[in-house]
Amino acid sequence: MLPRSRQLQYLATVAEEGQLTGAAKRLGLAQPALSQAIAGLEDELGVPLLDRGPRGIALTPAGDAFLTAARTALAAEDDALGTAEALARRERGELTIGFVGPPPALTAPALFGAFARRHPEADVSFRDLHFPHGRTSSWLALVDVAISHAPRQEAGVRIELLRSEPRAVVGRRDALPSGVATLAVADVLDETFVSYHADVQPEWAGFHSLDDHRGSTPANSTEDEVRTALQMLGIMSTDSHAITTFPYADAKLVQHAVPELAVIALSDADPAAISIAWRGDNENPLIDALLASAEELAKADGV
Repeated sequence: MLPRSRQLQYLATVAEEGQLTGAAKRLGLAQPALSQAIAGLEDELGVPLLDRGPRGIALTPAGDAFLTAARTALAAEDDALGTAEALARRERGELTIGFVGPPPALTAPALFGAFARRHPEADVSFRDLHFPHGRTSSWLALVDVAISHAPRQEAGVRIELLRSEPRAVVGRRDALPSGVATLAVADVLDETFVSYHADVQPEWAGFHSLDDHRGSTPANSTEDEVRTALQMLGIMSTDSHAITTFPYADAKLVQHAVPELAVIALSDADPAAISIAWRGDNENPLIDALLASAEELAKADGV
C-alpha cells in the first residue's frame, strides 16, 4: 500500500492538473498506476473524491474538503522534513542555496567570491528551484536560502533585498522590434505573455507578466503553462509570439545561452527586487555569514 502522504500528493496533483494524463506525466507515473492509487484512496475513505467526465476531472464536494485538509497535512510534513534537513546541514557546515533563473554564482559572483574567502570551510551547494508556489516557507523547505525576485512575504519568512535592477522584456527576435534600445511598458502590455501554472504564486507570476502595471492578468497568454525557468525558455524558443520580463542581468545571461532570444530594457517598469529569502526558524550560522558578505559588498559599492 502506498504511504498516505504519497496518496495525498497524487490527489493534489490531479486536482491541479484537472486531468490524469497531465498529472501522471508531472509525477513520472504511468496513468493506470495513478488511477489505481486515487481509486484506492477513495475506497479507503468510502467517498468519491473526483468527478471523472469527458472534459476532464474535477473534485467532488467531499474531495474539495478533503484536499484542503490534505494540503495542510502535506505542508506540515514539508515543514518538518525541511527543519530536520536544515538542522543536519547546519551540523555538517553546509549551506544549500536555491535559485530561480541563472545560477547566482553567475549573477552575483562578487558575493560568492567574498563569502568563499571569508568562509573557505563552508560546503556550499546550489539547487535549481521551481517558481515560488504555495506557501513560501514550504517552497524554501529544501534549501537554506533562495535567491530570486522576491517571493510572497509571509509570517515565518525573512526576505532581504540583495539588489534592485531594471526589468527587460524577453522574446524571440521575430516577436520584438529590432534596432530598439528600450521600450515602454505600454508598448508590450497587450502582447502574448508566457502563462504560469495556477500553483505559482500569483504575485510573483504577475510581476513577470507586468500585471503590476496593467492592473490585471494579460488578455493574451500561451496555452502551455510553466513552473520552471527551463519550461519558460522552451516556450519562448518555439513560440514566435510569447514574451515575458526578466531582471535585466538575468535576461542578458539567458540571451547568451539562447541567442535566438532578444532582450530589450523597459524604460519605465518598476525594478526587480532580487532578494535573499529564508525561513526564520533556520538557525544555520552560514545564512548570517552570507548576509554579512552581502552587506559588506553593498557598503563598499556605496549602496
